[in-house]
Amino acid sequence: MRETLDALPASMAVIGVGTDGQPVAVGLDGDPHVLVSTCGGGGSSTILRTLTAQFLHHGAHALVLDMKRISQPWARELPTVTYRADVADIHDALTGLATELRRRIDVADRHGSDVGLLRLVVVFENGDATLRRLARHWETVRGPGDPRVSPAFTVLTDVLFAGGMVRMNVLFDGDPILSVLGPEGREQFSTVILGQVPTSTWRRFAPAVGPALTDRRRPHRGRVHVVQGGDTVRQTRVLSMTDPEGLGRATGVS
Repeated sequence: MRETLDALPASMAVIGVGTDGQPVAVGLDGDPHVLVSTCGGGGSSTILRTLTAQFLHHGAHALVLDMKRISQPWARELPTVTYRADVADIHDALTGLATELRRRIDVADRHGSDVGLLRLVVVFENGDATLRRLARHWETVRGPGDPRVSPAFTVLTDVLFAGGMVRMNVLFDGDPILSVLGPEGREQFSTVILGQVPTSTWRRFAPAVGPALTDRRRPHRGRVHVVQGGDTVRQTRVLSMTDPEGLGRATGVS
């Protein structure tokens, strides 16, 4: 696996190993955003850590939004990571992405490509709860004349639609709230990693294939279904990096 990781191009990261023994990977140049949806304790934080560490290893920067403060502590002190946990700081960080998105689009327009733009990965831990907290936060701080919907949501939607063209990518843990992102926003996640989830979730993200059979009495921790393109599904044993392993991979120490 180490040889496989070292051989991957900078835009790719290994999710795990399929039932055929071959690596299952995501390439952000072709599949710009990744959704991870599992039951509680299903390993979504581990998956996000493993993917983020690989992209950092290849020179990307990351904005890590960790409202629980315990999901991604390994990334707090890295110089290539902006780590935010307070809801007001998360709101401001997302809002600030609007300027960066415009800058990147201007650069790409001037040069005709995204060559030279540093990859920025936005890591959304516990995404559903974070979006709900952001909505409540905006209700308490918005003033007369401010839009009803938080500008942080507008920016997130813009990044989902346009970020992939300028190396801004979202790794989202959860099941995006329909009133915030809408069906169009959900469709921007071209790679979906499903753990043990309700049939309704499976139908939303993999409508072209039948629901995964799960034994709720014996959940298979560390095993997921990776849906790519809406109709390609691979059962996968995830690559799990601990905090020290993730830190080592991100910094090139191991």
